Amino acid sequence: MDNIEALEHIENRTYDEIKVGDSATLVRTLRPDDIQMFAIMSGDMNPTHVDPEYAKSSSFREVVAHGMWGGVLISNVLGTQFPGPGTVYVDQTLHFERAVRVGDTLTVKVTCQRKFDHNHHILFDCLCTNQDGLKVIQGTAEVLAPTEKVRRPKVNLPELRLSETKKSRYEHLLEVSKGLSAIRMGVAHPCDPESLKGALLARDRGLIEPTLVGPEDKIRAIAEQYTLDLAGCTIINVAHSHAAAETAVKLARDGQVEALMKGSLHTDELMGEVVAKETGLRTERRISHVFVMDVPTYPRPLLITDAAVNVAPTLEDKADIVQNAIDLALMLHIVDPKVAILAAVETVNPKMQSTLDAAALCKMADRGQIRGGLLDGPLAFDNAISVVAARSKGIKSVVAGQADILLVPDIESGNMLAKQLEYLAEALAAGIVLGTRVPIVLTSRADSAQTRTASTAVAVVMAHAKRKKN
Repeated sequence: MDNIEALEHIENRTYDEIKVGDSATLVRTLRPDDIQMFAIMSGDMNPTHVDPEYAKSSSFREVVAHGMWGGVLISNVLGTQFPGPGTVYVDQTLHFERAVRVGDTLTVKVTCQRKFDHNHHILFDCLCTNQDGLKVIQGTAEVLAPTEKVRRPKVNLPELRLSETKKSRYEHLLEVSKGLSAIRMGVAHPCDPESLKGALLARDRGLIEPTLVGPEDKIRAIAEQYTLDLAGCTIINVAHSHAAAETAVKLARDGQVEALMKGSLHTDELMGEVVAKETGLRTERRISHVFVMDVPTYPRPLLITDAAVNVAPTLEDKADIVQNAIDLALMLHIVDPKVAILAAVETVNPKMQSTLDAAALCKMADRGQIRGGLLDGPLAFDNAISVVAARSKGIKSVVAGQADILLVPDIESGNMLAKQLEYLAEALAAGIVLGTRVPIVLTSRADSAQTRTASTAVAVVMAHAKRKKN
């Protein structure tokens, strides 16, 4: 019980309790996260510490810890255990003998050298040595030591977790199209700042050669207002959004563009033209939508389908929706994509159609009616993405806990799931329509230019896959 209480409490040693020669130690191993957290906390972004490429040319040949990281460990000892709570820093000298590299283990030793009874100051020797016994830091610290005993419960601080910035994750999404040449893309009615910026940003990243379809005067007015360069863009002047949808779809049908992007028009306007039997872009497959999501708390890309096109898909619809998503996953170089068929429970219940559909889809995959992926379901969301949750319920599956694709029961659950991940988990999402003659970038009118560009990168991958197939 005493050991447990010691872990849960922080206690000092008063001036009178400390004798000359007394000491305390702390042992800490340097991790990459320690360097990054110290850089974030201090604002010291010296490339010697945070840029591996630069560090290769430095005298250390690799990133090393900030010198004051070791100094902070000394402060840790003084402030939390020796003397501990109530200690006030007066002076500190430090001499840095050698660098600390990732994986080095420092032993920090603080030893009482001298006491001053008239003001309760104590002078400490401070020494940091590495795992080889070599001096890293040495110096002295003078503190005002506490005179009253303090024993307090340890404060529960928030857990810190390092994650990539949105910018770096956005760059990772764009990497799916790395090395591929630009494709011709029709942009239907880019008549608001974000949709026009999205097309131009994709152009600037070498993803597309844009054909802007819409009222030319409106497009040029937005470009002028926001100082956007229309160089390299073809503009097809049409009177309104419905005409823009019709014209853009015709361009794709005639092979003049290899993909489409939705601009500032309503989804129904564009998709109405896409699904038209005589003039649209239908194939033998059911048309569906996939969100390709980068979720900071999930170790791999996550494809969610269908959250935008099919309202209440039948079993037959779901078979096409799954096949569309598997085909896309394979284009994105996801090997043996794992498909979790979501429901509220993980057992087949005759009263819940989603569980019956899940069982049927799995059997269809067994019979070769769905190809290229590994299917399992029904699975509740937690069992689909958490190995721990799946094991706790005794689920043995190659899919459970490591899904690449989530098939949702209907558009409502899918839309809610995707939006929750985006707004509560800071996921980045690329949206793409599948099962059509050409890929269609279908994003919300509220989506940023960066989101539209990330979706464009997925369309580029699909267009190049179609070129190879043809």
